[in-house]
Amino acid sequence: MEVLFSNFVVTWQQAVMWVIGAVLIFLAIKKDMEPTLLLPMGFGAILVNLPNSGAVEIVEEIFEFGIASELFPLFLFIGIGAMIDFGPLLTNPKLMLFGAAAQFGIFMTLSLAALFGFDMRDAASIAIIGAADGPTSIAVANRLGTQYMGAIIVAAYSYMALVPIVQPPVIKLITTKNERRIRMAYKGGEIPKITRICFPIVVTVITGLFAPDAVALVGFLMFGNLLRECGVLDNLSEAAQNILSKLITLLLGITVAARMQADAFLRPDTLLILGLGLFAFVFDTVGGVLLAKLMNLFTKNKINPMIGAAGISAFPMSSRVIHKMGLKEDPQNFLLMHSAGANVSGQIASVIAGGLILNFMSQYVA
Repeated sequence: MEVLFSNFVVTWQQAVMWVIGAVLIFLAIKKDMEPTLLLPMGFGAILVNLPNSGAVEIVEEIFEFGIASELFPLFLFIGIGAMIDFGPLLTNPKLMLFGAAAQFGIFMTLSLAALFGFDMRDAASIAIIGAADGPTSIAVANRLGTQYMGAIIVAAYSYMALVPIVQPPVIKLITTKNERRIRMAYKGGEIPKITRICFPIVVTVITGLFAPDAVALVGFLMFGNLLRECGVLDNLSEAAQNILSKLITLLLGITVAARMQADAFLRPDTLLILGLGLFAFVFDTVGGVLLAKLMNLFTKNKINPMIGAAGISAFPMSSRVIHKMGLKEDPQNFLLMHSAGANVSGQIASVIAGGLILNFMSQYVA
C-alpha cells in the first residue's frame, strides 16, 4: 500500500516509522523517559524515513564517523565516569558481587538468541542489551558488525528508561515482604583521597591484564572518574558530566536513526529482539536478587535482596527504584547508599561483560 503525494510516494512502512518516531518523542517529552536520547532518536526516525530523504546520506556519514569508529560511545563513557561517585562501593567492596551477578541476563540471552536461530555475532549483540548500558551495547554491537544495530539500541535505551516499571514486579515476585523490609546499617566514613584516585587506575590496569578487549571501554569510564576525583580538573569534570555527555547523547540519538530506516527496522526479528532485550533485563534483576538471597544463608548480617537488583548498570535509575521500594515497605528503611554501591559496581561489571563477550566472539570480529 502506498500513498501518493504529487511527486513522491510514502510507503506504509515509512508511515509506521513516523508513528514509532512520534511515540519516542512522546515518551521523551510527556513521560520524561531518557529525553536526551529518545527525543533525537524519535526525530531521527522520522527524518530518515521521509521519501527520498536527503538526510540519509548525511546521517550515515555521521554514523560512520561517530559510532562505527566508536568515538561517541567512548566519549560518553568519559562523561558517565565523571558522574559516578564510587564512595559507596569503596565503603563496602562486597557490593561488587552484585554487579557481577546482575550480568546473568546477558549470558542467558546469548544462549536463547542462538536457539532462536540468530548467528553468534547477532546473538551476542542482542545479548549485550542485558548490560543495561547504552554505550556498551553500541560499542559491542558495532564491533561485532550486527545487522540489528537500530533495534538493539532502541531496546537497550528503552528498557533503561523503563527500569522503574520493569524491576519492581520482578523483585516482588521473587522476594518476600519480610525480605524487602530487611534493614541494613550503612557504615560510612570518609574515603581517603588517594584511594579515590588510585581506584580508577587500578581497575583499568586489572581489566587490561585479564580482559584486554574491555580495557578501552573501562579505561575511558575510569578516566572520566579520575577527572572527577583528581581535584585539579574540576572544570573539565563538570564539562564532561554536563556539556560533553549531553551533546554526545544528542548526536548519538539522531545518528542511530541511520539504522532505523523502514526496510531494515520493520522486520519480525525486531519484535523478537525487543522481547529478548526484556528477557535480559528481567534475568539481570533475578541474578542479583538470587545472589543476595544465597549470601543471606551464610551471613549473620542479612542483606536486603532488593540491593542485588541494583547491580544492573542502569545508573542511577535502578538505585533510586530500590531505595523507593525500601521506603514503601518500611518508611525508616534507607537503602540508597547500599543500592548506589551495587549500581556503580554494575556500571563497571557491564563494561567488563561487554569486553568478555567481545573476547568470546573474537573469531567473528573482522
